[in-house]
Amino acid sequence: MTDMENKLIVALDVETADEARRLVTSLRGIAGMFKIGSQLFTAAGPDFVREIVESGEKIFLDLKFYDIPNTVAAAGVEATRLGVSMFNIHASGGGGMMHRTAEAVAECAAAEGRARPTILGVTVLTSSDDATLREIGVQEKADAMVARLAQLAAGSGLDGVVASAREVSLVRASVTKPGFVVVTPGVRPMGADSNDQARVMSPREAIAAGADFLVVGRPIIAATDPAHAAELVLEEMQSHAAGSSN
Repeated sequence: MTDMENKLIVALDVETADEARRLVTSLRGIAGMFKIGSQLFTAAGPDFVREIVESGEKIFLDLKFYDIPNTVAAAGVEATRLGVSMFNIHASGGGGMMHRTAEAVAECAAAEGRARPTILGVTVLTSSDDATLREIGVQEKADAMVARLAQLAAGSGLDGVVASAREVSLVRASVTKPGFVVVTPGVRPMGADSNDQARVMSPREAIAAGADFLVVGRPIIAATDPAHAAELVLEEMQSHAAGSSN
């Protein structure tokens, strides 16, 4: 598996475990990781997460935990016990919530001899923009809010953030923590429909901006040939690396 393949996370945003299994089988060796979000987790549950982890694949558990600190920390511990490689929580839950979760996960991993998953803070959803924030009473611009929440996440012990590719460079400028990870959803190959995403970029642009991982869903999983669609995404990602080496 190449470095670029390791950067590709395919979103298993499907209705059933059987659909997800078929995608995992067809994309094995192409995708570096698979994302299980609210839809599939609600349909198939934690046993399906264990099944995919035990098959040797890496899982990004995308449930965006958001609750009081003890509740989110407890959820983080259970995600660790599932063996996921990454999971996320809402950075807007505050520093106390993030710090408590990072602390509890580290304690669980050490005490039980488990791998500690990467914990990401969700900044501003890629379906949101300045108008969406104003609707809920936030006057701050989306990019400013992303930068502030990324700094808060880093200072609270998280390993990285989920942010639009359009804000990757802003996050890099705002956070100096070594190894801070930026995962970017809302990635659409050239010519693909943006669907309900408001702040999108192509795979090539996202890699050029400095994203560590790209999350791609519908352009791959809804394709007639998901493996071929994923390979085309990888080609776009690799086109930046090729251009940079010239």
